[in-house]
Amino acid sequence: MNSREEILQDTVELALPRDRVFAFFSDPANLECLTPPWLGFRMLTPAPLPRGAGAIYDYALALHGLPLRWRTLITEWDEGRRFQDIQLRGPYALWQHTHTFEDSPGGGTRMRDEVRWRLPLGALGRLAAPFVRRDVAKIFDYRKRMLQQLVADGQLWKRSSGTIG
Repeated sequence: MNSREEILQDTVELALPRDRVFAFFSDPANLECLTPPWLGFRMLTPAPLPRGAGAIYDYALALHGLPLRWRTLITEWDEGRRFQDIQLRGPYALWQHTHTFEDSPGGGTRMRDEVRWRLPLGALGRLAAPFVRRDVAKIFDYRKRMLQQLVADGQLWKRSSGTIG
C-alpha cells in the first residue's frame, strides 16, 4: 500500500507587478536564494538554463545530511500566470508543484503554491510523513520570508529584470 498523498497550499502577497514576480520565478537560477541553507541546494544544470514547458533541471541537495539528486520537469507553462513542475527523480514517490500568479486587488501580486507530494516505501513512508510535512512547511516558510525580504530590499525587482545573477 502506498503512502497517503499530502497537499501543501501557501499564498504570499508581493508588492510588485505580476510580470516581474513571474519573471523571477521562471528563472531557475533564483531557486538557490529561496532554498534554506540547511538543504545545501546547488543547481547542476549548466547555464544557460532552459525555460518553459519541457525544461528539465538537475539539482543536488542534502536532506538531513543525506546527499540527494533531484530532477524536475516543467510540465505546464502559461506565461505570466502559471507553471507546474514535477519531480522526475528524487526522494518522493510524487512531487507536483503548481505556481499560480494573480494580480492582487490592492495592487501587486498574489502568488499561490500548491504542492502535492507522497512518500515512497508504503508503511515506512506513512510513519515518516509527519516529519516530512514539518520539513516541507519549514522550507516554504523560509521561502516566503526570503521573498518578502527580497521585495523589501529591492532585490527581487533587480533579479527579475536580469540585472543581478
